[in-house]
Amino acid sequence: MNKDSQIGIIGYGATAYEKKTDRTLFSFLTEAGRAALDSAGLSFSDVDGLAICSFELPPDNTVTAAEQFGMSLSWAYLGTAGSAGPVASIINAVHAIESGQATTVLCIAGDNYDVGGHYKLMDNFSRGLRNYGTPQGFGGANGLFAIIQRKHMETYGTRIEDLGRISVGQRNSARQNDRALLRGPMSIDDYVNSRMIADPIRLYDCVLPCAGAEAVVVTSLDRAEPGKGVRVVTGYERHNHPTMEIAPLRGGWETFADRLYDDAGYGPSDMDFVQLYDDYPIMAAIQFEDLGFCRKGEVSQYLADNTFDWAGSVPLNTGGGQLSCGQAGIAGGMLSVTEAVRQLRGEGGGRQVANAKRGLVAGYGMVGYGHGLSASTIILETTR
Repeated sequence: MNKDSQIGIIGYGATAYEKKTDRTLFSFLTEAGRAALDSAGLSFSDVDGLAICSFELPPDNTVTAAEQFGMSLSWAYLGTAGSAGPVASIINAVHAIESGQATTVLCIAGDNYDVGGHYKLMDNFSRGLRNYGTPQGFGGANGLFAIIQRKHMETYGTRIEDLGRISVGQRNSARQNDRALLRGPMSIDDYVNSRMIADPIRLYDCVLPCAGAEAVVVTSLDRAEPGKGVRVVTGYERHNHPTMEIAPLRGGWETFADRLYDDAGYGPSDMDFVQLYDDYPIMAAIQFEDLGFCRKGEVSQYLADNTFDWAGSVPLNTGGGQLSCGQAGIAGGMLSVTEAVRQLRGEGGGRQVANAKRGLVAGYGMVGYGHGLSASTIILETTR
């Protein structure tokens, strides 16, 4: 992939998010997929490639899902990188089209569970957690990220009130998004004074598990309606970096950031918005560092110097991100993609970033025994 690529996203779709649901997973996946295809002016029969990312899908897989969708495929992809997987699925869909394995790829991500289902999932997330975490009272991700945040604070002097600017900025954007589950006002004082969950992680550092799905259509840009195509400029993924390190303060993004910007021909300061994986503000902060928006250890000052709602100096997760929309399992990794496409098509409504031409989308996932294993990033730009 490079800045002259003629492959990109020509349609996107999403379901509403639900705190509790009696709907089946396939109903969510089908609804999001159909919405994306409708947006592209296509149908399921036009698709010959399918990528699915879902924690709840097994024992089904992409091929059995295609059977239920009534699709005949020449290329199938099953995400294995947690919530880095949806971004990685787009990278791999582009490669499949470039190599002739497919012409039109539908990428879907979704899950259907609530808070209780989330904890059940974590207990069966991997053999490492099942055999060593759960028997020792592993309480989910809050404690792990509390260690990471505390380590970052003590290593670099990162301030709580600066991290809070991420949650507050995104909530301000969410108030312009009627699909966000959390739309009430939030100030820095609200953030700092919210109840402690796992010191120093507070209530507004945590996402709300929910049910939902997101989808995009990847194909040749000459099939897009005028002004509706979004070019996939470049993208990379990296897994298990750094190796053998518990609670690292860096991730796989640092291994490919230079190549990412070399491919694109521009850098962090040229992005009109950023969609980062925000399971916790500290991880969005680490992505800012690893992706070159500021130097390692200087993110607290970077956060203090900028504003992060859709009209801010650094528009971040302009629909509210997972912190305000909710985390529909792996769909959280595609939420950033569909919001980026929405912005680049000029369809952001009350949260539209002015003159949005290009943006960066990052994914993160497989958070298990001590650290997250997977990182992914793409750069998108409008063809308008």
